[in-house]
Amino acid sequence: MISRTKKAARSMAVALAATAAFTITMPTSPAFAIDHVTCRGGENYLKIWSHKDGADKVDCYANRGKTSFGDRWVDKISTGNNDLIYYDANGDSVKIARWHEISFPNRPPKVRAIEIL
Repeated sequence: MISRTKKAARSMAVALAATAAFTITMPTSPAFAIDHVTCRGGENYLKIWSHKDGADKVDCYANRGKTSFGDRWVDKISTGNNDLIYYDANGDSVKIARWHEISFPNRPPKVRAIEIL
């Protein structure tokens, strides 16, 4: 009976040690889960006004992450409480700080992707 108890205790100790080693060695990184959300007044979402092929569109996003924007021409950006990087068709990346609103009346950028920081 004593040997079974020792074996069970030893097995439990090995399992706990393996779990601890796995937990310590795994890198921790933030979750990237940018979400396309319904635009609502009073919310502090990232809001982007754009057009493509004659169709105007308004999109809102929340949460950190990066997503494709479909090579749309951006007319206006309101960052809300989000820091933003947009990646344009020329290969440039442009960072816009939170609480800014920018309009592009004459030469709108063609945006391939957006990233909320």
